[in-house]
Formats: sequence, C-alpha cells, structure tokens
Amino acid sequence: METKSARLTVLIDPFKKKAFEQLCAAQDLTPSQVVRQMIRDYLEQHGVSYKTRSTVAVRGAAKPQSRRKPAA
Repeated sequence: METKSARLTVLIDPFKKKAFEQLCAAQDLTPSQVVRQMIRDYLEQHGVSYKTRSTVAVRGAAKPQSRRKPAA
C-alpha cells in the first residue's frame, strides 16, 4: 500500500454510487481499495510507470543503519 495519500474527488450518479458501495461491501472491499486498484490497472494498461515512494534525498539526513548482525 502507498505510504501517503492524496484526495481524489469524483462526481457520479447517486444510484451508481450506491450500487458500487453495495458491490464493494459484498466483496468485503472498501470503495477506496477498488478505485486504487482500478487506477493501478489503468496506468499499467497504458504503460505508465510511477513510484510509490519518493527517492529524493534529504541533505544532511543520515543513511539508514543495517540491522544485520555481524558474522561470527
């Protein structure tokens, strides 16, 4: 799952919204889960790559320490 969230507001017909919410509930999914999966599928279908985490380095930030135990 993505680490940060951004809001996407969509206006749809109230009857479609209700039907969508009922279908999601019947599948034990939230509407947000289904919409996120549809967006991932759509991006993949059109060959669009994206990053789920920023790779921007912060100046002065310490590098993460390895959690490995030294070899004995």
